[in-house]
Order: sequence, then structure tokens, then C-alpha cells
Amino acid sequence: MLNQLFDHDKLDFEVEKFPLHAFDDDAAASTGVWSNGLSSISPDVGVGLRRKDTKQVLSIVSAERPEHQYLPMVEGMEQSLRDSGIDLTDVITTTDVYDDGAQLQLTAKFPAHAMDIGNGDTVIPQLIVRDSHNGKWALNGMMGNFRSACWNTLVVGDKLVYIYMKHTKNLNVEAFTNKLKNAATYIGGEGREMLQTWYHTPVSRDQAVNLFTKTLAQRTDNVSRKKVANKVMLSNLMKIFDEENRHIYGKALYEKYATRNEGSMWTAYNAATHWSSHTAETARKGSKPQNVCVTREEQVRKMLNSPEWASLALAA
Repeated sequence: MLNQLFDHDKLDFEVEKFPLHAFDDDAAASTGVWSNGLSSISPDVGVGLRRKDTKQVLSIVSAERPEHQYLPMVEGMEQSLRDSGIDLTDVITTTDVYDDGAQLQLTAKFPAHAMDIGNGDTVIPQLIVRDSHNGKWALNGMMGNFRSACWNTLVVGDKLVYIYMKHTKNLNVEAFTNKLKNAATYIGGEGREMLQTWYHTPVSRDQAVNLFTKTLAQRTDNVSRKKVANKVMLSNLMKIFDEENRHIYGKALYEKYATRNEGSMWTAYNAATHWSSHTAETARKGSKPQNVCVTREEQVRKMLNSPEWASLALAA
């Protein structure tokens, strides 16, 4: 349908709760052999949550968890975006469903609001929304100005408008979509001016090292119990910082690597968000990249609220 921004076919399923049971272990306690009998588990402990169509179990949840379906929520989001007045011309969307519907991620890019922040470095406003039935993600959304093209195709933003709601009995999807509408309205506001300020605020390599040492790359030494730098992570962040500087402010591949000693708040942020978004190749074995990404994004948000980041902004 014309009014659909996201892929409704991927969301065309419902979930339902069901009571939990366990094997009766009385016989096992005396004979060591499991019986075939089942005993009910009190709803106070929890209930199961499964897809109605496939009966695939997605999670164990509280009996008080409100009924929450993806498709009605997404339809409300789509209406909020239309009502916000944001230009939806040539909008680009993706609908990613993970683990048989246990987790959902939506993205929407708005090319009509693309902006050149300097020297042809273009950003595109983008929306990211996540939700889940397995408790991994609360219902949350982020809106910001994101780069459309760069040397390593980073996904980066200037200022995240963050919306967050837990799946409790007070979950209010309408309130969430109203907040989303306000976030979309933000696109043409102060965020763009801030991004341009970041682009033109110099940051030396020493300042970048200090920033990452005290934020993203900080760890506690097990011997001294002091805060120290994770040298591997710090080295990786600084390599990206150097690459960003030569591609954005230098001569790209025509400039020798690691010869530029000054970047900007923009390239420092790009280094941080490269680390947060490129998870498939860096996540630990057994970890799911989509979940690692969420954790890292939260760490980047904390970096933006740190005294070290604030001190860089004072120089603007």
C-alpha cells in the first residue's frame, strides 16, 4: 500500500501468552526416572510468549505484560511520521526481524532533508526504532542526522533524540508514537547547527586519546583497581580517527596514513560510532551483533554526556 513505509508482510503475525508446565519430578526424586506427568507453573512465576501462527516460543514474560503487537505499533509510527510534516519524498526504509520475530529493528532515511555540512560531507536524517518480544530491547527510538556516504559508510548522527519505554503494564504505544512525531519535527531545528559546529571544532590527537581513554576505552585494572585504557580498543579508535581525518580534511588515499595530527569533534564522533555500528566483525563469539550494537550505542551516548566531550565543545 502507498501509505506503508515499512514492510508489513514481515510484521503480519501476532503473539500470545500461554501457561507454563514442568515435568512432575516426584518420581524422579525417588527413582531417578522422569515421569510423563506435567504440573502447572503458577502465573506469578511467569507465562510463555509465542507466535500464534507457528507456535514458536519467543520468551517467558510477566503475566501482567500488556498485549503488544508489532504491526499496530508500526502503523501508529507511520501515521506519526506523516503527521509530523517531515518530507517523505524518496524515503528509504528497512524492516529487520530477528530470531523468528523475537526482535525488530526499523530504519528510515529521509533524503529530502539531506544536508552538506562542509566539503561535500553529506548527512541524511535517519530514524532507528527497536522493539522486542524477548525482553532484549525495550521499545526505543533514535532520530538524528546521519551521513549518507563516506569512506567507510559509517552510520553516524549529530544528536540522538532518544525515546524509551519498557514493556510494563504502563506501556503506552500512542505516547511513544507522539514522541516520535516530536523527534521528526526536530529534523529542521537546532541539531543541524550543532552538527556544523562539531565539523568546524578542532580536536588534536592528544585530545582524542584523552576522550577515548576516559570513556569508551576505559577499563578497571584488576591489580591496581585504577581506571586505565583498554589499549587494543584505544588503538582501534585512534586508527579510525586518523582515517576519518585524512578522508574528510585531507587528500584521502592520496595522503599518507597517520600524518595528520588534528581532526575535529566530528571525526572523533565518527570514530566512536564506527566502533558502535561495526559489530559483526568485532563482537565476541556467541554474541549477537544486533544486541552488541545497542550496548555500544548506549556507551557512545554516555560519551556525549561526559565532561571530556563537554570540554571539547567549549572550544567551539
